[in-house]
Amino acid sequence: MDFEFTEEQKMLQKTIADFVDKEIVPVAAQWDEEEKFPYDVWQKMADMGMCGVSIPKEYGGGGEGEIACDIVTEEISRGAGGLGTAYLVSCGIAAEAIYAHASKEQCSLYIPRINKGDIAFFAVTEASGGSDVAGMEARYKREGDYFILNGAKTLITNGEESQFGTVYANNEEYLRANPDPSKIYHGISSFLVEKGTPGFSLGKKERKMGQHCNSTYEFIFQDCKIPVKNLIGEEGQGFRYLIESIDASRCSVAAQAVGIARAAFAVALDYAKQRKAFGKLLAEHQAIQWMLADMSTAIDAARLLLYYAAWLKDNRKPYFREAAEAKLFAAESAHMVCDKALQIHGGYGYMEDYSIARYYRDQRITEIYEGTSEMQRWTIARQLTGLK
Repeated sequence: MDFEFTEEQKMLQKTIADFVDKEIVPVAAQWDEEEKFPYDVWQKMADMGMCGVSIPKEYGGGGEGEIACDIVTEEISRGAGGLGTAYLVSCGIAAEAIYAHASKEQCSLYIPRINKGDIAFFAVTEASGGSDVAGMEARYKREGDYFILNGAKTLITNGEESQFGTVYANNEEYLRANPDPSKIYHGISSFLVEKGTPGFSLGKKERKMGQHCNSTYEFIFQDCKIPVKNLIGEEGQGFRYLIESIDASRCSVAAQAVGIARAAFAVALDYAKQRKAFGKLLAEHQAIQWMLADMSTAIDAARLLLYYAAWLKDNRKPYFREAAEAKLFAAESAHMVCDKALQIHGGYGYMEDYSIARYYRDQRITEIYEGTSEMQRWTIARQLTGLK
């Protein structure tokens, strides 16, 4: 049993950690305050090969798999949670949704763009759906050499920054012929859609609690004309594709949660070793020591769950329950760590001049996207019981 990264993975981690400490940590608070996406830093990430680290070599990526992707996600998120989200969407779930099921021609066209710094989106969520992705209301129909798409997607990461991405919608004709609600998902298909496609526009920009350095938008499709050649895989298989992509992305969200938790723990530990109360350092008080012990234990346990799930995926073993467990535990552990870090700081932790408030806000969404904590428990229970 080996709990060590390979030498290549250790080198990757150090390289990314050094980059984050130099290029991200010093300016993350400014990005957050100004709600500014760091295009220059993103391009540096692409130039270093970070955007393609897990992408198959045949499409110009590093081909280093899920563990490498999660190492990068964890370190970026330690510096800026919002940039971590932009990364795990563009270089994780959106990229995998393409190279896992798109044609070689499509992959050869789109995947190298992600490697070089183009940003991708993954458009599934709708205002009426949330966790119920099978009930999506976006509709498409075929007219000659095009699919005509109508509907809206909401809460889309990289809404402003992206150049293209994947969109999921249900077939109008299939739904008319199959009104049974239990079979509705059989009509869902997946499409590659470029910004600037006729009928595709940005709607509302969301004002978020945290992760301010990337944008979240509503996408509107009004008679949007998508070339037939932009269909991903087989028509009617989109639900399977998106579920597989979401399952895989749970490792990345766990990595993001671990990264944010590590950042919060580091500043809390440093503060406890410097701040005095009642004549001695905070770190000398047993109450604070126990908080720090709980925080460190939770982070270590979350990292073990995360990289075990990633190892299973890289070795082509079943990993869906383990990824859900990692995402659930890491997200809720990060919540606890950020909460205790704020508590250790006392009143100062509540002030925006300290980084704790940003970590606290950035972490909270990890318990929601790629399936809420409640959905993770449901997924885990189904895997354990064999029930559907």
